[in-house]
Amino acid sequence: MGRSGPTAGEPYAQTSASVRFDWGLQGAIAISEGADVVVVVDVLSFTTALSVAVEAGIEVYPYRFRDASAASFAASKQAVLAVGRSEAGSAGVSLSPLSIRSALQPGGALAQRGRLVLPSPNGSAISRALSERGATVVGACLRNAPAVALWVQRHAAGSPIAVVAAGERWPGDVLRPAVEDLWGAGAVLNALGGLPSPEAQAAIAAYRTAQRTLPGSLAACASGRELIADGHGDEIALAAEFGTSVAVPVLQGECYRAA
Repeated sequence: MGRSGPTAGEPYAQTSASVRFDWGLQGAIAISEGADVVVVVDVLSFTTALSVAVEAGIEVYPYRFRDASAASFAASKQAVLAVGRSEAGSAGVSLSPLSIRSALQPGGALAQRGRLVLPSPNGSAISRALSERGATVVGACLRNAPAVALWVQRHAAGSPIAVVAAGERWPGDVLRPAVEDLWGAGAVLNALGGLPSPEAQAAIAAYRTAQRTLPGSLAACASGRELIADGHGDEIALAAEFGTSVAVPVLQGECYRAA
């Protein structure tokens, strides 16, 4: 192939399909051309954490970088800044959806402020980039996949829909396709109907294979095993709560709010 990246009009845009699927930021840019709504999926952990926060009425600001600028940005929004899991410890707020749920309790940081800055090089970075290109961006995970699909069907008005698996990063900042995001994207696509591209059909097939064993499959996949090895395996059961949330996070300006 030998090309540096996809551009509009090339076959990578999947323009012959009404429902499209691809990976990461470059894939998102390719398939979002002409799409009315773009759904971002980052199951472990950005969009699962997002679903927990938004269903409680928290405004969530996605942020590309987990550095000093994130702290300044959070201060400008009078928001809680999510930090790394190891940095957060047992009482702080991180990308862990369990830490967010804890901070929502009476007296918790999120219960008091109501705003959260969620830095992530995957789901957050893709969300911001797509929003800046004018797309309507929705955050989906296994917890809210049916609700997201229903909302998208009502709001896409017959226009193409793009679903993006965020993936993870290899050392060197290279995209690592992560099977949990494939399952999450497939769950949304499975409920959407329409005319799926071959890429979308593959994601649907992957989800249908895993749907009966989601908790075990999430624990056994590479990202799940990494969480378990790092002492965060208790997050997996929450991420596997298929269809338990009806909150649909829509990126409005700089922040996600419940639709």
